[in-house]
Amino acid sequence: MTQIHSCSSRRTEAPCRWRAALMILLLSIVALAGPLRAADRDRIAAFLQVTGFDVALDSIAFSAGAAPKMLGIDPGLFGSEWSRLSEQVFDQGRMRELGLDILEPTLDDAALAHAVEFYASDLGQRLVAAENRAHMVEDDAMKKSEGERILSELRASDPGRVALLERMNGAIDAAGTSLRALQEIQFRFLMAASAAGVVELRADADELRALLKRGEEELRAAIRASALAGAAFTYRDFSDADLAAYTEALEQPQMQEVYRLLNAVQYEIMANRFEVLAARMAELRPGQDI
Repeated sequence: MTQIHSCSSRRTEAPCRWRAALMILLLSIVALAGPLRAADRDRIAAFLQVTGFDVALDSIAFSAGAAPKMLGIDPGLFGSEWSRLSEQVFDQGRMRELGLDILEPTLDDAALAHAVEFYASDLGQRLVAAENRAHMVEDDAMKKSEGERILSELRASDPGRVALLERMNGAIDAAGTSLRALQEIQFRFLMAASAAGVVELRADADELRALLKRGEEELRAAIRASALAGAAFTYRDFSDADLAAYTEALEQPQMQEVYRLLNAVQYEIMANRFEVLAARMAELRPGQDI
């Protein structure tokens, strides 16, 4: 999850007294929240901002570039139409609305209040700022390379910090859903592309699922390695004490409930947008440009 920004964050130029007003609002959210009751839309919108999950949803747009690669198509064949199409499908406002639509009936006030209490803290705000900055770096290759460099140094000089990052990543995805979710996104995208006539599949649905399961352990290892490099990059300026406190917060049962839901929401929105993209790709023709 991405989180709140300090007053010096480049995402906002609001003065510190605006931030203080927001903190008062967030504390009132905590005070008024009732257990086992679905949170209302306005409260969830504030929750998305305070946790930074709104920025995490925005960053889904960067994944659009993977779509043609899955189909073996060079996006450059479509000229500027590809950029326009992907921007329309991965519209940030639309993705945030989808997030609110899913969370409104599923996120209860008790879980919301628990998460807000942590992310409204000083550490929570600093974590949000760092995670938001990392989310909005579009160059994944650079992030991965820098994260791997940091990890290489840590393994030689501070293996305890590597273990702490691994524990933190485990808490973020304690259910191990990333692999299954990515397989499901790819399955839904390929099936939608086939239905739209964008690609011809020689496998039926069951055969496609079987194909996607091949090399599963290698993919799982790649996901873990990528996540660890990402964590090393994102939290490079935080102390071990900060990361330990964050990890302990993430391991709390209510925070686990929040993360299970937010991970599911993020993956569902990504799958939904890829399905829409597959259908819309049928409108494109090679060489289109204006």
